Amino acid sequence: MEVILLAKTRNLGNLGDRVRVKNGYGRNYLIPQGKALPATEANVKMFEGRRAELERQAAAELGDASARAARLAEIASITIAAKAGDEGKLFGSVGTRDIAAALTEAGLEVKKSEVLMPNGSIRNIGEYVVEVQLHSDVTGEITVTVVSA
Repeated sequence: MEVILLAKTRNLGNLGDRVRVKNGYGRNYLIPQGKALPATEANVKMFEGRRAELERQAAAELGDASARAARLAEIASITIAAKAGDEGKLFGSVGTRDIAAALTEAGLEVKKSEVLMPNGSIRNIGEYVVEVQLHSDVTGEITVTVVSA
């Protein structure tokens, strides 16, 4: 399936690129999320008419993400209290939802999908550096300190 991207998409392309994707990815994710249109002649003409508007919107989103990244740098670290055993192992884990909630409580609105934890959930007491991707071009880091409750 060939689609026209309406937004910059990680590992796929930039705004306006025509890319080939698997049918299910296009039909079930990109098109319903508003990130792409099927690359038909009518959609190509419609996209070219809206290109300036979409580029302006993308620039505004990038500006907002940059401002949020500056706010994230101001916060720099958060502390999360969790129940833990004597050896520092948590009774459960600290995941993306917990980190997003702590950042929101600190004054920065963050969705759990923006918190990246490639090594999985935190299962021990300690200090961890977690990446927060606020836009496909803007990422920031936050230090998460997990303490025993």
